Amino acid sequence: MKTVVIGAGIIGIATAYFLHKRGHDVTVVERRPSAALETSFANGGVVHASEVEPWSQPGMPGKILRWLGREDAPLLLRPGAVPHMWRWGIGFLRSCTVNRFHRNTIANLHLALHSLKALHQVRAETGIEYDSAARGVIKTYHDPKSLAAAARNAELLGPHGLLSHVLSAQECGALEPALTATLSRLAGGLYFPRDEVGDCYKFTEALARHLAERKVSFLYETNVSRLVANRHAVDAVETSRGRLCADCFVVAAGSFTSFLLRPLGITVQIYPVKGLSITVDAAPWREAVRMPVIDDSGLFGLVPIGDRLRVSGSAEIARYDPQPSHKRADAIVARVVRAFPDFRRCYNSATARIWAGLRPVTPTGTPYMGQTRLQNLFVNAGHGHLGWTMGCGAGEVVAALASNAHPEIDLADFPQAAKSLKKNSKISV
Repeated sequence: MKTVVIGAGIIGIATAYFLHKRGHDVTVVERRPSAALETSFANGGVVHASEVEPWSQPGMPGKILRWLGREDAPLLLRPGAVPHMWRWGIGFLRSCTVNRFHRNTIANLHLALHSLKALHQVRAETGIEYDSAARGVIKTYHDPKSLAAAARNAELLGPHGLLSHVLSAQECGALEPALTATLSRLAGGLYFPRDEVGDCYKFTEALARHLAERKVSFLYETNVSRLVANRHAVDAVETSRGRLCADCFVVAAGSFTSFLLRPLGITVQIYPVKGLSITVDAAPWREAVRMPVIDDSGLFGLVPIGDRLRVSGSAEIARYDPQPSHKRADAIVARVVRAFPDFRRCYNSATARIWAGLRPVTPTGTPYMGQTRLQNLFVNAGHGHLGWTMGCGAGEVVAALASNAHPEIDLADFPQAAKSLKKNSKISV
């Protein structure tokens, strides 16, 4: 079966990998010069089942309103974006109930754990190196009430596969010595031993090269203008290099997915939320963190990736503007320095690599993975801040569906994929 995958980020490349394994003749179409140059390029770096909670959660609407106009806000809504996202916003508000939040969190957790297993499978089969490390993640808390609430939430997810341990402040310092300077301000932490670290760009780019060596076709620097369809199926995709015909099509174009589907009368609620990261060389800080630390109070993550340190902790709703805000980067760095004063040794505003990417976020916080009303058109998009975490698992799921096979997880958990393949039904987006 000849299959075209649109998009060469972690989602598209992972989908291509599992399609190729199932015998598809795959062509990947990407507008950039190579793989993983957009949202997959410099994300937070953690593959973590511990961070699967959707942003659409109880109390979040009030926080967003309080943060309006604050450049240092963890989640900043630009007023100019509001008129263009009202339908998405209504869906977001509806998803902020306790029951929907809990359901969507569990769905994401199941996919994240499946994806970790799939990532290990890909690594074993390909031998790809991407600065991976499996030391787990520490989340630190300055407020005892916040720690207790987080511990309760983690305990609720335990029966669904989340493994966690509650730590005292002293135990946090023993596990990560770089925390020693701030122990007096810590209430404690949570340790998630299954979480891993890796460079998403290195992984995705290496996997694309691996596929190219095995006769998967890549059309880089190729723009897609439209999908050509009849009432029942897609016939071809129009590109800047001409028309591509195939038996099957997968749209994995992140925040731009909706633009390709809308002319076909298919609506997916995906809106871009800009994420920011700062990457620095770790060498100047000899006693730098050895494992990822996520600071609940400062709302940032500090992650060692190979010989680098990466800081993330920003979400900005500003339509399709991909430019990083240096003012917001400075605010994140200030929070990191408060917790880790020695981070100053690494950070130089002139040499630090400040990057922004557009996370494709759905109102529910769960992705679209499945078949559309057109029998040969599939979607794999909307993974939000969890693209690296969910990438390999989502790729396996959609490749199975496109091959008329059962994926390894039950899609009934996902509101975006409401009908089970067991009922011989199409999955609606």
